[in-house]
Amino acid sequence: MNSFERMTPEQVAQLALAITATAEVLGQSLTADAAEMMADDLADHPASTIAGALKSCRRELNGKLTLAAILQRVQAADGRPGKDEAWAIAMTTNDEFETIVLTDEIHLALAAAKPVLDAGDKVGARMAFISAYERFVGQAREEAKPVNWHVSIGFDSNRRIQAVTRAVQMQRIPRERGMLYLTDLAHEAVTEDGRAIAGLLTGTPCQPSDKVRTKLEAIRADLDLKRKEKAAAREAERCRVIAALNLRKTTLISQAAAIQSKEAARGR
Repeated sequence: MNSFERMTPEQVAQLALAITATAEVLGQSLTADAAEMMADDLADHPASTIAGALKSCRRELNGKLTLAAILQRVQAADGRPGKDEAWAIAMTTNDEFETIVLTDEIHLALAAAKPVLDAGDKVGARMAFISAYERFVGQAREEAKPVNWHVSIGFDSNRRIQAVTRAVQMQRIPRERGMLYLTDLAHEAVTEDGRAIAGLLTGTPCQPSDKVRTKLEAIRADLDLKRKEKAAAREAERCRVIAALNLRKTTLISQAAAIQSKEAARGR
């Protein structure tokens, strides 16, 4: 659902006048009916965004003013990152200690590409991600949905503050929401055990308590076991696929040989 309220009839009429005036600036005569139809098609977008798009059209267009030209500029101003930046953001989600600020479309596209990524095919995963991302972005823009950035909190408290601060500076999350995040993070107590856990990644040595050290060793052993199990599962799956392909190849060869034998028998 579009979180922007659709323009009122009066606003649509004003927009039609603005479209007509923009067309005249570009040396184009636009009928009132055509301007009203274009205004109605744009009425689901914020008025300020459309005004900026019309201004860009007046500055940049050399030909006729079209609905596509206006929409292109409206959509470019919606704050969604391009496919390459979106992929780079998606890749940072591999680090569970990293705090990530991402859009709904990045999250959905990453979910679509994850099976390929888990199989170890990073090139294929990127292609799958970009295809899904462009599809989700296209759907969102077709429905005039505003971009929705949300924060995925990682384990490293220092990185949380940096990520949220950067997101506020880039205007990806509202300043008020960012301040709430930062206020919550500022009140988190950092214990010696917490510093020790963070030190596993930062390289800053700090001795945890015996209880936490035991837990860390258990976690490390469990992670090693799971890593080995995943590797074994991937190898088993690879062998299964190769065996299936070889069987299919053998079957096709047998079928081809049988067809050739029948054709040879008919020719005698």
